[in-house]
Formats: sequence, C-alpha cells, structure tokens
Amino acid sequence: MCAAVLAFAVAGSVYRERYRPQVHFSPRAHWTNDPNGLVHFNGEYHLFFQYNPFGDQWGHMSWGHAVSRDLLHWRELPVAIPEVDNEMVFTGSVVVDKQNTSGFCASGKECLIAIYTGHRTGAGEVRQTQNLAYSRDDGRTWKRYERNPVIDLQMADFRDPSVFWDDKETHWLMAVSLPSEHKIRFYSSPDLKRWNQLSDFGPAGDVNGDWECPNLLRVPDGSGSADVWVLKIGLNPGALQGGSGEQYFLGSFDGKQFVPLNTSVLFGDSAHGARSPERGPHGWTNYGKDDYCAISFNNLPPGDKPVLIGWMNNWQYAAKLPTFPWRGQMSLPRRLSLQKDQAGIAIKQEPITVPLRGEHKLLGEAKSNHIAGALAPPFELELDFGNPSEQIFGIRLYTDKDHWTEIGFDRANRAFYTDRTHSSAAIAPDFPTRTIAPLAESRPYNLRLIVDCSSIEAYAQNGTIAMTNLIFPVSTSNRIELFSANGRPVAVTGDIWKLRSIWE
Repeated sequence: MCAAVLAFAVAGSVYRERYRPQVHFSPRAHWTNDPNGLVHFNGEYHLFFQYNPFGDQWGHMSWGHAVSRDLLHWRELPVAIPEVDNEMVFTGSVVVDKQNTSGFCASGKECLIAIYTGHRTGAGEVRQTQNLAYSRDDGRTWKRYERNPVIDLQMADFRDPSVFWDDKETHWLMAVSLPSEHKIRFYSSPDLKRWNQLSDFGPAGDVNGDWECPNLLRVPDGSGSADVWVLKIGLNPGALQGGSGEQYFLGSFDGKQFVPLNTSVLFGDSAHGARSPERGPHGWTNYGKDDYCAISFNNLPPGDKPVLIGWMNNWQYAAKLPTFPWRGQMSLPRRLSLQKDQAGIAIKQEPITVPLRGEHKLLGEAKSNHIAGALAPPFELELDFGNPSEQIFGIRLYTDKDHWTEIGFDRANRAFYTDRTHSSAAIAPDFPTRTIAPLAESRPYNLRLIVDCSSIEAYAQNGTIAMTNLIFPVSTSNRIELFSANGRPVAVTGDIWKLRSIWE
C-alpha cells in the first residue's frame, strides 16, 4: 500500500515512498517525462522514457529504460542513450529491423534501431535533428550512427519521430512534428538512413500551442470492417483542459498522405446536425489533465490491439509535484479499438489491470450510498449505474472529511467529469480543477476507476471516455460514497478489487 509518511529511497523503503505509484511505472529516482521507443522484442516489452540521470528537474535529457514481460511489472535498467557532447536525446521511436535494411544488425539477425530527436544548443543557437542509434543485444547497449543526423532541416523546432514499417508500401514511415507550424510531416525510407519527404498534415483541429509527439497508427474497428488510421498529436500549452493534452484525427492514409475522414463516410446520410467531439474525425484521447505524449508499441504480437502508454503529468505543474526521490510517472497501458454506434465513432480504451487483481468484493444493488470505508490504494472499481433517473450522480472518494475527489455524470449538461478541487493540498495554481468530457446519452452509464497512491484513471461509457488526473491525497485511506443531486440512494451494481503492487 501507499506509505503513510514520506520515506527516503533506502533499503526497505524503495518504491514505498509517499505518493509512489504502485500500479504505474515510475523511475526509482530522478525526473521523467515522455515515454519513448515503445517496442516488443524477443518476449520483452521495452519502455524507454525521457530521463534526467542527475536530478528531479527537467534537464540532461537521456533515454531511461525498463523492460516487462506483461506490460505491468517493470524492471528498470541502466540509461540506454545518454546525453553526449551537449546534445540531449529527445523523444522518438524504436523499431525492429527484421530484414536488416539499415545494415546495423549482425549477419542473419534482427536488431533494434532507435530514431530520436537530437536537441543541441550552442553559440546562441538551438537545433533539433533526427538521429539513429542501434542495439544488437536486446536494447541493453546502444551505439550512435556515426553519420548522424539523418534529417536536418536546420530548425530549432523539429521533433519526436514516430516510425514504423509499412508492409503495404514496403518501406519505413516517419511522422514527425513541426511544432510551431502546427504540421505533421511524413517521410519514407528504404533503410532508416535516407529519408524522402512525402506530405504534410495541418494546421487542423486545435492549434493553441505547439504540436508534439505525433503517433500514426491503425486502430481495429470493433464492428469487423476495415481498420481506421488514427493520427494522435500532443498539444502544449492550450489543450482542452489547460496546459498539455492530446488530440486525435481519424482518417485514411494511402502510404503518402493522411486525410481526415468525412463524417458522411462514417455515418452515411443519417448523420446530421451539431457534432460533439466524439462524433467527428477529431477528438481527444484523454479528457483529464494528466496524460501527455502517449505513444503506441511497435512490433506487437500478431492479432494484438494497439497499446498506448502516456506520461501522467502536465507541463503546467510537472516540476512542482510533491514527490521524492522521483518525479513523474506513466499511465497504465491500455488497448485501443474503435466503437461505432448511435452516438458516433470513438476510440475505446481498455486499461490492462486484470493480472493485478486480488481481493474481490461484489456489489449488489446499493441500499445506501456507502460502498466501502478505510480502503487503501491501489484498487479498482467497475460500476454500472443502469438507466438512472437522477440527472447528476456518481462517486466520491474521501480521504478525510474535508478532502475528496468526485467523479460524476451530469446528464443535464451532457458531461462526464472529475472534480479534484478538494482532493489535495495546494500544489500549484493550475492544479485544482474540474475536468469535463462530452457525455453520449445513448451509451451506457458505466465507469471503471483505477485508484493509485497519487492518481485516478477513469474510463466511462465502455471506455469511450478516458480521464486521467493526478491527486495527492492527505491520507492513504479512502471512504467510497455514491452521491446524487437529489440525495437519494443511487442504484448501482459492480465490483471492487484490491490491486497487487507491480513492485512486489
């Protein structure tokens, strides 16, 4: 369980410090932000991440590294690609070069290639370029390509390459951001060294901040028809809930150009009238404050749905979080699919938690609003509110009588929300907030909550709404209560599971 008081990272207390996540990855010590180079290779899932090996503030950006067999239990390894010669290692991808197109792999073997943004400062100039490194020993050691960079536009803002092998076109494909121009540029390559410009996408959607961390991926359609391409783009600042966040576009990709889908293509002539964000080709991957620069895994086993992991934080207050000796954590991995229904089309996200489930309590139909008391994180709830008569209803997690987090459905305003204005002690001016997502009346009123020592991940309406928010509770105990605007008991069925720590 979460430690009751702040502890230093010494023998016996590592991964038990106050606010240390127990089901989300965090580095043993120091600063982390964006996930990088997610890849599955030789039975291991690799999580690389932006990392400062020297402290708990942003700087000296290098690639940290952790591996897992199940996407949940992570083993942290030494720094993979360090900052060298005044060049920091920004966000990027790792691919499996199965055919040795690069020439970096040992004869007859496949190997891992990292494609990352080099960030160099000097002589009053900033320059970002795309670079390569390779590993022949399952990602344990890396060597930089001696002829880096492989793309140099002589620009200060040109970053975060998302790279994968395009089977149809039989070449490598890159999506990379021109942040201040609000464009995603596509390149192709036969060997990861020589890149040919294909097209640009944007400006489109929201352009109130820099575009970063693009991810172009196919997402399976749950109805069994053809997959849809999704282009996810980070936005900072100016995101929907303030600060940093992630928008997505649904579209088609012909191997050269990404084109957003027309809603008439999705819904036919029956689609008309005003569109909420989940109905059209543009939406948000997460409606909380704290899920940024999420990327998907390369080289997943055949038949697996795409898996996304994000940085659980917001640049508005990332440097002020009350954690020690680490600062920053990752979201849960979640599998992606598309849901088409009367409400429209939406990305459906399913967090991976089942292997961690332990002690279980089945909730019958509630006779009062009390669900549980003195429950310490981490735990998970699945609640089904059926066909409620109440206009405003949901759940409150109390850590004492003066501090709680409220997660609710507001049918009158067609909103799902998380209110953390009373959840924590003062951290930063932008931290207390109420995050809101559009509610679809035709979708079920169900809710899945994963509560960790310093976060709540909420998935509503069959996972078509994802809402991730940090909290820093005043105690480790939770009293769980249902609420409604009229004060009457709320009809609900569901389950509660205690979750086992990933560090055990």
